Amino acid sequence: MAGSSLVLTDDSVLSRIDQKLYRVEGVLALVSGLAVFSLMILAVVSVSGRNFANQPLPGYIDWIEQAMPLIAFMGIAFTQRDGGHIRMDMLVGALRGRSLYLVELITTLFVLALMLLLVWGSWAHFDRSFDFAAPLWSRDSSVDISLPLWPAKLLVPVAFSVLCLRLLLQVWAYTHALVTGVKSPIAVPLIADAAKQAAMEAEHVSGNDA
Repeated sequence: MAGSSLVLTDDSVLSRIDQKLYRVEGVLALVSGLAVFSLMILAVVSVSGRNFANQPLPGYIDWIEQAMPLIAFMGIAFTQRDGGHIRMDMLVGALRGRSLYLVELITTLFVLALMLLLVWGSWAHFDRSFDFAAPLWSRDSSVDISLPLWPAKLLVPVAFSVLCLRLLLQVWAYTHALVTGVKSPIAVPLIADAAKQAAMEAEHVSGNDA
């Protein structure tokens, strides 16, 4: 079991790809966390400047706008891998075996189709903003200090593309589980009962989840 999550690993090709992608997702999640920390620092600098020098940080709102995609999207694939997104556990938890894998496969395919559309739409949104011939390669900029907006817009299709890779991997895993009927499939989050969740939380709090 990988960490404190209910995601099993082994020596198969699927599991090796899962673990490599998980490292990439972990880096993106770390970047997202650093973005949150950076905004905290910017807030302290801006408030301190306003209170002590009557001069807040120039472009504070512009920097917040730039950081929003980092905070909102860069960790979604990491959360998907660990089963951290909101889901109908009470309904899905009543299923077992191939019926469970079939439902998970159908819902994962639906989400994958939606995310592919969002990748296409968000890339088109970035493409409208990016222009090699324009100053700073940007057709649009922020209001206050004129930061180019295309880097923030590019982060969205990048994050969604990583999520699509994760969903494709989970489609593979659920399809394999559906065909073989294995009891504990790998590379997908497994549903934990109340006792298991309590044990995992206790292990995490005690610092023994490494």
